[in-house]
Amino acid sequence: MTSLTFALLFVFASVALLVGMATSAVLNRGQIGRRRLLGLDGGTVSQAGVVTPSGPLVADTQTETQKKLAGYIPKSPREMGRLRRRLVTAGFHGFTPVLVYSVAEILCPILGFSLVYFVLDVRSGWMIALMAAAIGYMVPSFVVQRRVKLRQKQIRNGLPDALDLLIVSLEAGLALDQAMLKCSEELAIAYPALAEEFRLVNIETRAGKPRLEALKNFAARTQVEDVRALVAMLVQTERFGTSVAQSLRTHAEESRVKRRQRAEEKAAKLSVKLIFPLVFFLLPAFFVVAVGPALIEFVEFFGNMSFGGVGQ
Repeated sequence: MTSLTFALLFVFASVALLVGMATSAVLNRGQIGRRRLLGLDGGTVSQAGVVTPSGPLVADTQTETQKKLAGYIPKSPREMGRLRRRLVTAGFHGFTPVLVYSVAEILCPILGFSLVYFVLDVRSGWMIALMAAAIGYMVPSFVVQRRVKLRQKQIRNGLPDALDLLIVSLEAGLALDQAMLKCSEELAIAYPALAEEFRLVNIETRAGKPRLEALKNFAARTQVEDVRALVAMLVQTERFGTSVAQSLRTHAEESRVKRRQRAEEKAAKLSVKLIFPLVFFLLPAFFVVAVGPALIEFVEFFGNMSFGGVGQ
């Protein structure tokens, strides 16, 4: 084996090792037991082993430095408010994420244009540099939209379990506010986004807001259809004085049916989605391995044959 072969093997082994370590770290970070031990949710661990989130759940006030930075951002107060509501849906509370997002929208296009125009020395490719700047401008929006979808999915999937826990707490004698607080403590590891929203509802209620308004803010923050139906049901229950536990039991059953139907829908779509990787990645390699040797032998066989009368 030559030195080039050893070098290629060393590079391949190094890249494989780094990718394996990174994948293992990402998978271990998402494990519930590891999150409980390390407190990855940024909260405090109680004596019962429950991680209570303690992040910036309530909107923080603007400092003088933030006000000065906001003055340099080319956005109107209305646009800043709309952006703030969108970031709240993604789980970013306060004014600091708004500044970070706005600055990222300015710096990412400049960085993309500079990388293509100066680093790669594509001086004649103005269109490529402008496309890189446009992609850099869309990166923050894509990241936030991705975070919103993941957060809504987590809330949607965790809602049936939260409703079951609410029913048990209510039937045990707790009020609705204490039941939500208990759910936020118990679901902080499995569904941190939903636990954070329940805690926000409890904080707003303690701060003096009416419970109905706090529940409506819960639905407005999450933008999840199941949460809107839950809030509408709780509002009607509060208004007409019916049994909260019985209404929650009916809604929990409907939520579990919807969750099972979503899982069945994804399973049915899986066969169609597998067609493209099979056609573009697996089948070409399979044909190369299966038909390639026979095709090579076929070409060599007919290439070595001498036909009578040819070349005479």
